[in-house]
Amino acid sequence: MHIPLTPLHFLQRAVQLHGRKVGIVDGERRFTYAELGERADQLANGLLGLGIARGDRVAVLAFNSHPLLEAYFGVVAAGGILLPLNIRLSPAELARIIDHAEPKVMLVDSELHDTLVGIEGLAQRHPAIVWIGERPAARGEPTYAGLLQGAATGSPPPVDIDEDDIAELFYTSGTTGEPRGVMLSHRSLALHALSMLIAFQASDRDVQLHTIPLYHVNGWGTPQGITAVGGTHVMLRRFDPGEALRLVQAEGVTRIFAVPTMLQMLLEQLGSTSYDLSTLELVDVGGAPLSAEVVKRAEAALGCQVIGGYGLTETSPIVALASSKQTLADEDEPARLRRQATAGMPLVGVELAIVDVDDRPLPWDGQTVGEVVVRSNVVTTGYWADGAATEEAFRNGWFHTGDLGTIDREGYLLIVDRKKDIIISGGENISSLQVERVLSEHPAVLECVVVGVPDQRWGEVPKAIVALRDNALATEEELIDHCRARLSGFKIPKSVAIEDELPKGGTGKILKAQLRQRYWRGHAKRVN
Repeated sequence: MHIPLTPLHFLQRAVQLHGRKVGIVDGERRFTYAELGERADQLANGLLGLGIARGDRVAVLAFNSHPLLEAYFGVVAAGGILLPLNIRLSPAELARIIDHAEPKVMLVDSELHDTLVGIEGLAQRHPAIVWIGERPAARGEPTYAGLLQGAATGSPPPVDIDEDDIAELFYTSGTTGEPRGVMLSHRSLALHALSMLIAFQASDRDVQLHTIPLYHVNGWGTPQGITAVGGTHVMLRRFDPGEALRLVQAEGVTRIFAVPTMLQMLLEQLGSTSYDLSTLELVDVGGAPLSAEVVKRAEAALGCQVIGGYGLTETSPIVALASSKQTLADEDEPARLRRQATAGMPLVGVELAIVDVDDRPLPWDGQTVGEVVVRSNVVTTGYWADGAATEEAFRNGWFHTGDLGTIDREGYLLIVDRKKDIIISGGENISSLQVERVLSEHPAVLECVVVGVPDQRWGEVPKAIVALRDNALATEEELIDHCRARLSGFKIPKSVAIEDELPKGGTGKILKAQLRQRYWRGHAKRVN
């Protein structure tokens, strides 16, 4: 018997086995799994009524909310491809994604009306709009509530699903700064959820607080996995440490996924206010550096296990987790903390390796550094309409991550540097080349380089080092303002150093690593 793998089966299971259980907590609103199933069906029927056909993209521009979670299932049930959009991107960046992915419909949170207006003024493609929340003044498009209310009840017409069909499309910045659409299939998403459930030993008693935006890296895989076992989704519209901790206490949250910036903010909040966090069992941290000292402090403050993990949008995303092994139970406390701060060991169904510049495998000795490569059914099928990027990323049957790391004899991965010059600030990827291109457009700039520099709050932030043209003048403030008019806020350099010239190698290439090293002396080496 061969039944196509699809995350749609996970919602069907939750409705059948956990229908009376609250599946979503979103502010004052609560929905059982039976209600979630009904609403996802109504969304699918409503989208079919708008003309969505198999393979059409449906974009969502929204904060964490029940409509965004419903779209994970309703869009796919209609045969469409879900395209969650990062609300932190600028209208220009979002317009480029819209033009590249060509969605037919876009669900937009009414609070993001101004962002949509900016997109509409720049994009060549104009999908049909459906408003989440109240319809803004002077707009005539339907609302999400109206779409569901007017849709047929009951299951949508069955879609003949091929498990290799694309279910989700996420855009991530490449080294060129141009957005790349990562295609995730039904099969990849289903198998990723199953491998996560094994790794986290999740069950219907788990309550997941969605601190990670669901539009970011497949929500770290939680929409499918938590639903599969009938756990509870608790929505956090925007990350606020006080509200996050209040929800842990009020809703009995058991698990949190976080980037180190979020974890640091939670610890700061606990320094001024007390909360009952007795239900919290695990905090998984990824997306930026994690140190043994932070793990120690966090475990003491939160009263639960804190571990690192590793993944990429292209891997659905989690492929490694720093969980413990029985054979290491006798390790001393410093060794345990160091291990939990690593990227972890591969999940079930995932193969990890490190290779040299000629793609030859390197030993697992904890010392030898190579590029991290992945082979698994959870890996993307490729980049949307970008055969060259797909071919570059896949070689010899492995997906090449562009990250450099070591693997120790126990199978734990440690990321030690990045092959690509991506800056990770507060869990958000920033293409240094994109910022450099913007800076180079300033008439006074001769050449420039952008690197990540240490920051206590965000892990690292972008810094520009600039050489000006002869007889040209520009201040730090002027160059930052130039970037502010062209980039999202989190991508703007936080500081600019103006120098006479930039160091170069024998070929004339700017020695970016040398400049980066200047700012990281005395700090832990930058890792993913």
